[in-house]
Amino acid sequence: MSDSVTLDPVDLQILRLLQNDARTTYRELAVEVGVAASTCLDRVARLRRSGVILGDQLRLDPAKLGRGLQALLLVQVRPHRRELIGPFVDRIRSLPESRALFHLTGPDDYLVQVAVADAADLQRLVLDEFTSRREVARVDTRLIFQQWECGPLLPPAAN
Repeated sequence: MSDSVTLDPVDLQILRLLQNDARTTYRELAVEVGVAASTCLDRVARLRRSGVILGDQLRLDPAKLGRGLQALLLVQVRPHRRELIGPFVDRIRSLPESRALFHLTGPDDYLVQVAVADAADLQRLVLDEFTSRREVARVDTRLIFQQWECGPLLPPAAN
């Protein structure tokens, strides 16, 4: 069963434009896609109701907030049981250093993107918030040298 939504070329162009700049006005969208502003408003509302558009986000520069070092933490949880996973996920999501959390397949159970002040702050975070937890068996750290945003997310092209 697929959760995908049928999108026409106008919907796709609206999504592409909004992903590049979520502050684009309905009037500007209408001009770009060639429909009335009221039509854009209706289409965006439908895309929100259908769950295609999940929300709007403000992107911040971690370095300008005193968090100039970013890292990826590969975390192995043992035992990997449901009663341990919920509290672990809740705790990691609550940390101000956490930027993203992914549940994985393979030898590592979680990938956590973090933003910290410096190497000492990263060491403190790993020791105090990760390896100090009984269920955390291992943390493998990778520093992020550079990060790029990628293009807008659109459905796969039909063949």
